[in-house]
Amino acid sequence: MRRFSLLVGIVLASSAAPRAALLAVKPYGAGARATATLEIRASRAAVWRVLTSCAEAVKIVPGLRDCEVQATAADGSWQRIRQVVDYSWYLPKISYVVRATYRRPDRIDFERTAGDLAMLRGYWELRRDGNATVAHCVLDLVPGFWMPAWIARLALERELPQMLAALRREAQAR
Repeated sequence: MRRFSLLVGIVLASSAAPRAALLAVKPYGAGARATATLEIRASRAAVWRVLTSCAEAVKIVPGLRDCEVQATAADGSWQRIRQVVDYSWYLPKISYVVRATYRRPDRIDFERTAGDLAMLRGYWELRRDGNATVAHCVLDLVPGFWMPAWIARLALERELPQMLAALRREAQAR
């Protein structure tokens, strides 16, 4: 069943793409680690704008209800961002703060600094490939409350393909 859901996720994330998205979700302590690589027919600047905008984040991240930049470095090299996720009635609303560090135009690192998650950290790398951008993401997620680890993995297997497809759609529309 796990292989089937992962295969479905890859197919969903790669629709209308010249190259399939590569997505893997595996156990990571009490949570999950996800890696994804996706080709987007858009410039790195367009992908960057989508990944660094709270308004766009609400459009592309399933369940994200609120995104607010709390602080920004004078030189724009980092931001502190508060986000609120509300997946469904059977899971609690999750609020957390991340620090995003920017190395324009090719890398965004992020790490949870406060909130309901025990761990949220990872990065996006953007690489130019002809007229396209190859986006690679690594994400470590550990809930800050008791939840079977398989639920965290299942949630990422379900939500990441939706997010990747939305990222591609929004960046290509620019």
